[in-house]
Amino acid sequence: MPKNEFICDCNVIHKDIVDSVNKSMLSDDLFYKIADFFKILGDTTRMKILYALDKNEMCVCDIANVLNMSKSAISHQLGTLRRSGIVRCRKVGKEVYYMLDDNHVREVTEISTIHIRHREENNK
Repeated sequence: MPKNEFICDCNVIHKDIVDSVNKSMLSDDLFYKIADFFKILGDTTRMKILYALDKNEMCVCDIANVLNMSKSAISHQLGTLRRSGIVRCRKVGKEVYYMLDDNHVREVTEISTIHIRHREENNK
């Protein structure tokens, strides 16, 4: 059986490093919330919506036209994103406009795009 080169088989524990990292570890509850955040982003349709909203705030009809999907499908996904605190909305008369909740969501969306494009360029 071939040896896995990525497994450390040493018996040395670097106590200063372990202690330093242990002091900075987040709570389990925060790790669960972060993982849930990424689970929400782990859907292609929701990522397309976030990409569109990164460009401009939009109503359901506009998003549905951009993504060539039904209004009900977009509304369903927007509900998930809104409940998760990733998008927010504002009402103008009968129209509801959606936007990214804050710049942190914008940064995650943009950095993810930069990361994937960079990997694709380097793998050519």
